[in-house]
Amino acid sequence: MAISASIQALLAGEQVAGSRLNSKLLDELLAEGLLLVVSRGSRKSYRARDAEALKRFLVDKDERYRLLEVNASDSRATMAAETGNSKLVMIRSCPGFPVNSYEPIECFLDEKPLVVNPQEGSFLFVSDWKKFAIPEDVVVMGVENMENFRMIRKQRTFFEKYLHNHDLSDKVLFVSRYPQSTDLRKWLCTISNHYLHFGDFDLAGINIFLYEFQQYLGKERSSYLIPDDIESRLKSGSRKRYDEQYYRFKDIKSDVCELQQLIDLIHHERKAYDQEGYICCEP
Repeated sequence: MAISASIQALLAGEQVAGSRLNSKLLDELLAEGLLLVVSRGSRKSYRARDAEALKRFLVDKDERYRLLEVNASDSRATMAAETGNSKLVMIRSCPGFPVNSYEPIECFLDEKPLVVNPQEGSFLFVSDWKKFAIPEDVVVMGVENMENFRMIRKQRTFFEKYLHNHDLSDKVLFVSRYPQSTDLRKWLCTISNHYLHFGDFDLAGINIFLYEFQQYLGKERSSYLIPDDIESRLKSGSRKRYDEQYYRFKDIKSDVCELQQLIDLIHHERKAYDQEGYICCEP
């Protein structure tokens, strides 16, 4: 895969017009907070907040971006020595997604019992995801931010209260899209469990849910976690984040009443709130 000139320009610290970037990739980079928006009238350009963080994201997303780690002056022989393949293999060496739980969840991997019960400070990674099965009464909660995902025990009271108030099972398996691939979504499409999305409370986060999950899973078995206190939390949120996302995501809509109310609230407050704010000091 040739690395596009626009990506190389971003990594070099240059501004790139939005029209030069793949729209889907642009949405992802904005949602991850990796780009800054530079406005000139109605025209939008973008530059990387941190070129090294952007490179790491791209490499984690797709191993074909490992070409970014090879200097342009390197010979094919050097490339082969550094990557193990002068052309780079086209398949990812580590498919799958991480899973976590604060209580034991009896699952199956290749029809053999697998209890998901990581010790605090760790989580599991399911690589053979096509053979991974879970009980039907388990809610699958997708956590966008890795800090929230790693620290689920510090959010346990918050999660349990939300699940109870929304008549959802208290058995919950936490999953993450990291590294950003479609494996998690493909797995979700093979099971019947309810999917609850826990992301940032901003337009980009809602866009991820609508177009990466809900359009594939349907409204009946997927929902967005909207805390009862989100209105007061948004008041102390980030105006800058909202402004950066506005022109790209200002037209997103949902025919799910609660989610549209959240969209309207974000527009009303003109602010965004990070999900990390729900990490507290629980034992």
